[in-house]
Amino acid sequence: MASSDRGELTVTVATAEERPIIANLMQLYTHDFSDFWFDRAEGELGPDGRFAEYPLDPWWSDPGCVPLLVRVGGKLAGFALLNAASHSGRPVDRNMAEFFIVRKHRRGGVGAAAARAIFGLYPGIWEAAVARRNVGALSFWRRAIGGYAHAEAIEETDHDDPHWNGPILRFRASAPG
Repeated sequence: MASSDRGELTVTVATAEERPIIANLMQLYTHDFSDFWFDRAEGELGPDGRFAEYPLDPWWSDPGCVPLLVRVGGKLAGFALLNAASHSGRPVDRNMAEFFIVRKHRRGGVGAAAARAIFGLYPGIWEAAVARRNVGALSFWRRAIGGYAHAEAIEETDHDDPHWNGPILRFRASAPG
């Protein structure tokens, strides 16, 4: 797909046999996200030292959900979970429900390259909703979407309602070439 100084970046649909990989990576993702939940019940470790399991069933049973694995040089680097849930209330083809790149592969362009590869694989109207406290993610999504050569009609709106609290980026992605 794309190359970096760390090797070829690939994005593949996760098979049912690879579901445990995403469940394991979700523990790391939840650990990172728990930083934003300091004043909430979410993000506490269970007695077994693990975070609550993320409900992954829809990604292998709902045809509108897509589980993806990101690899760099053949090694796992992260995951993305796509669905068609709209945070804005407007129709979408794809929503970036969850996106995670392990710390080793951050800051080197892997995340943006992975996001752009995903946009190219799934053309249509997209949303990326960002939790209000996750200001780093907002900056990331602005760069990733803004730097995607095939993104059109990019808009950012701020929501504070029962459906979502934070910015939502919407755009139309076309397939490259």
